[in-house]
Amino acid sequence: MGTLDGKVALVSGSGRGIGRAVAEKFAAEGARVVLNDLDKDVADEAAAQLRQSGAETVACVGSVTDPEFPGQFVQTALDSYGRIDIIVNNAGYTWDNVIQKTSDEQWYAMLDVHLTAPFRILRAASDYIRSAAKAEAAAGTPVVRKVVNVSSISGVLGNAGQIGYAAGKAGINGMTKTLAKEWGRYQVTVNSVGFGLIKTRLTETAADTPGTIDIEGRQIKVGVNPELLAAIEPSIPLGRAGTPRDGAGAIYLLCIPESDYITGQVLLCTGGAPI
Repeated sequence: MGTLDGKVALVSGSGRGIGRAVAEKFAAEGARVVLNDLDKDVADEAAAQLRQSGAETVACVGSVTDPEFPGQFVQTALDSYGRIDIIVNNAGYTWDNVIQKTSDEQWYAMLDVHLTAPFRILRAASDYIRSAAKAEAAAGTPVVRKVVNVSSISGVLGNAGQIGYAAGKAGINGMTKTLAKEWGRYQVTVNSVGFGLIKTRLTETAADTPGTIDIEGRQIKVGVNPELLAAIEPSIPLGRAGTPRDGAGAIYLLCIPESDYITGQVLLCTGGAPI
């Protein structure tokens, strides 16, 4: 028996990185997972791997910033599994620059993916969540549901060169705290996880990556300078950057029954940084 047996989880941006690790962890604990990625091949490969491990999963391919996507994402879960128990808003990327070099396109891209997209997904799920909660309360069988929004230490402390990213991640913390107040009556906990340095394709050193990722036709530079990375890791109290599995563990903690009375919080998953 897994801790998430019978649960249905939507995890955006789950073809790679932290999202992929979350999907794998949830599936290993018995959840049925609705995967998502912008790239069909990546989403299908992730779904196939989960099925090989015995998990039930379905892929919903598309960009979270497409206004039509949230309804499709929610409906995929309801059509496939008939319920929704967990929503993890994980999809995102960095597009960094100092303020004087940040274009409107760059600014809105960061707000769209990190703040508007999660808002739309949660709004799309709200009809189901409210109606299900009311029916369960009337039957005397309340169900605790979980929302986890992925934030960043940049959204808590700010970070030079990340004006748009930090603003989006700070915004989602405000949304988290507000929705925790609105949805508490429906027995939904709403929390954020603010990540520090986690090794994914967005942060791996330039020597290990091509240096750019394609986001809907935009070539976005990624990767942390190797010298900078080498300087940062020793300053982390645990002595290393985090892994996608570390990130998934923090999200998982907020989705298990033991966290049913924790809501409206921002959990920092940073290896102890800053001290």
